[in-house]
Amino acid sequence: MIKRSHNSGDPSPNAQSFVDVHMKVLCCRYWLLDLWDCHDMVFPFWRIYWNRNPGGVLTHMNEKTEMTPENVYIIAPFTSFSSRFIKKSMYSKGIHVSGRHLVSADKEVDLESVSLIHFFMHFNLGVPFDNVFPGIFKIKMSSTLKSKLEYLTRQLKKNNDTFKMTSSLKIQSFIMDVLSNIGPELWKSFNIDPRILSVIRYIENNLGEKNENKTLAEVIHMAPNSFSRLFRENMGITPHQFLQKRKVAYACELFEHSDKTIEEMAALLGFSDRYHFTRVFTSVTGVSPGLYKSRTLF
Repeated sequence: MIKRSHNSGDPSPNAQSFVDVHMKVLCCRYWLLDLWDCHDMVFPFWRIYWNRNPGGVLTHMNEKTEMTPENVYIIAPFTSFSSRFIKKSMYSKGIHVSGRHLVSADKEVDLESVSLIHFFMHFNLGVPFDNVFPGIFKIKMSSTLKSKLEYLTRQLKKNNDTFKMTSSLKIQSFIMDVLSNIGPELWKSFNIDPRILSVIRYIENNLGEKNENKTLAEVIHMAPNSFSRLFRENMGITPHQFLQKRKVAYACELFEHSDKTIEEMAALLGFSDRYHFTRVFTSVTGVSPGLYKSRTLF
């Protein structure tokens, strides 16, 4: 006789374990780029890039990647990288972008000789999956990815403001398909000690607090030095570095979806003043919160 689960309704007696991913899509756009000189960008979200035509170049750790239509490119959070459109590259530093949304009347084939046809997405996966090691991953375009990409680019030319359930699910499905092709080398680091996961959950619920090592260590009843060592072994960075990144990541999210001032953001996240917040934000992202808040970056 099969013993039924009263909690999930699952009739099987075999326990299963799943990884929960809390995806949040920040943007999904299809652009005609005339200028793409972006140097030393570091932001706390994932990016997916695809160019319909050649001419785009990504640089990470002095390694240049010439982008091709046959590949999709994934950029992990907090990866320092640069981009440019070779035909119209003008600047050697700073972030300089010009372009517009593609619309239904546009025929890409007539525009490819002068502009870069650029599809991009920004998203988060939640903790701990937004804290992977930095890097740029190249994924070969499969027939499934191509079909989904064609659907998304058609829809984005018609409407790029409001996404109903079907379109939102298609966007998330595309992201999941791309991520599932990265391979185990990216995800193998997520065998995290349950004690560290408890601390991470505590941090997420208390981002407005200073949360020094002693406070975080007390959450799991450890000595501060032992806790710091365990945290770094699991996450690859110190608790202080992790906390700063999470505060900045949350600030970026709020800048995208609220009208909070820099002063309000500093107070909300437990910084002593806007100057302290600006210093930390700039050290993590490479740009000031004022420039990020202007919403001119992607």
